[in-house]
Amino acid sequence: MTSIRHIAFAALLACNLAPPSMAQTATPQPGDPQRWYQEDTTAQAQLRTLRKEIAAALAEAKKACRLEPSATRATCLKDAQDTYRQDMANAEKLREAAHPQ
Repeated sequence: MTSIRHIAFAALLACNLAPPSMAQTATPQPGDPQRWYQEDTTAQAQLRTLRKEIAAALAEAKKACRLEPSATRATCLKDAQDTYRQDMANAEKLREAAHPQ
């Protein structure tokens, strides 16, 4: 439960707080949309992407919770939802930390 929360949050921070020099330079693959390789340049676009990542982290946490024993599943789902709400409430601060001006 708590470990899933920490894993999801750590993954989110790792993705967003890595300095640009450490960012992967992905090579576009045939059929990939070009937008996958364009960095967000505005605060609004960065925040929109961050919110998508937070929602994706929630989906992954819920998927992991479904694998938990039924006795702990409800607590796991509640923790995942609480983490989602907290991350969404702090999205702007997370964005600022990941993209200092």
